[in-house]
Amino acid sequence: DGRPEFAFAGRSNVGKSTLLNALMGRKGLAKTSSTPGKTQTLNFFDINSQIYFVDLPGYGYAKVPKDLKAQWNRVMLDYLRNRKELCMVAALIDARHKPTELDIQMIDLLDDAEKPTLIVATKIDKLKRGQRAKQMKLIRESLGLDEDALVLPFSGVSGEGVRELWQVIDDILTGPI
Repeated sequence: DGRPEFAFAGRSNVGKSTLLNALMGRKGLAKTSSTPGKTQTLNFFDINSQIYFVDLPGYGYAKVPKDLKAQWNRVMLDYLRNRKELCMVAALIDARHKPTELDIQMIDLLDDAEKPTLIVATKIDKLKRGQRAKQMKLIRESLGLDEDALVLPFSGVSGEGVRELWQVIDDILTGPI
């Protein structure tokens, strides 16, 4: 229907559904699971009849047949490259680990598709305070980002990053036309 769309991409079990639930302040809106591959389609969530949040299937490890995984990849690539309503992609990276080759490929794909991208470092609550800066620097370096590039720390447990992510979304919606 032409409304703006904000997509959430990342490896399987990086926390996409948890992030969506935290943004909406509702547990269980987007289904979460400890088993990789729970999200198997593009799931659109109508937000106040104004925008859509789009929960994408995770890439990487998932306990599903290879042909299904290949189908997910085709659908997701088409969506990310060609969807005109897509305003931004939040690319989720597990803050505890160095970005994987698949994470780097996703960022490259989004860059090639000229899609505005926000890096969200999930599971930040699982890091000690002293580890945070080191891991954020590792994420920036691994993805080839500038030192001042925004990498948003996020925790589904504490809610850290929810307000800041809503601010980014609002800035995109109210920005220059």
